[in-house]
Amino acid sequence: MNRKQYMKTAFATLALAFAFTVTPMWAQDQGGAMGGPGGAMGGPGMGMGHHQMPSAQDRTDRLAKQLNLSSDQKTKVLAAYQDEDKKMQALRSDTSTSGQDKWAKMKDIHEDTVSQIKSSLNPDQAKQFDAMQQKMMQEHQHGGGMGGPPQQ
Repeated sequence: MNRKQYMKTAFATLALAFAFTVTPMWAQDQGGAMGGPGGAMGGPGMGMGHHQMPSAQDRTDRLAKQLNLSSDQKTKVLAAYQDEDKKMQALRSDTSTSGQDKWAKMKDIHEDTVSQIKSSLNPDQAKQFDAMQQKMMQEHQHGGGMGGPPQQ
C-alpha cells in the first residue's frame, strides 16, 4: 500500500473511531446539532473543521448510558478520555510535528484510548462497543467524511 492509501486508511480509522465515540452520540443528544463543551476537535490546518468536542465527562456519560457501565467502568473510561484529551491537545499545540505525522500520532492516541476502554468492558459490552464502531464506520463511508490529513 502506498503512503497516500495508508494515510487515507489511517485517517478513516481515526475519523470513524472519533465519530463512533463522540459525534453521533453528541449530535443525537443535541437534536442533530454539533458542538458543546470541551476542546476543539481539530486545530488550524488539521482539516477537521471547527466543531467542539464534547468533554471527557460527556463522552463517558453517553457511553455509560449505551453500555450500562458500572461506576468502576465509568471511572476507567473517564480516565482514558481525559488522558486522550490531554495528549490530543498537546499534539495540536506541537508546531514541530508535520500534519501527516500528527494524523498518524492522533490515530495511535485514539487506538490506545479504544484499547483502554475495551479492557474495562465485559465481553458483552465489548461486542456492543465493536458493533457501534462498525456501524459508525459504515455510516461514515456512506455519509461523507470530516476531511482528511493535510495534503503536502
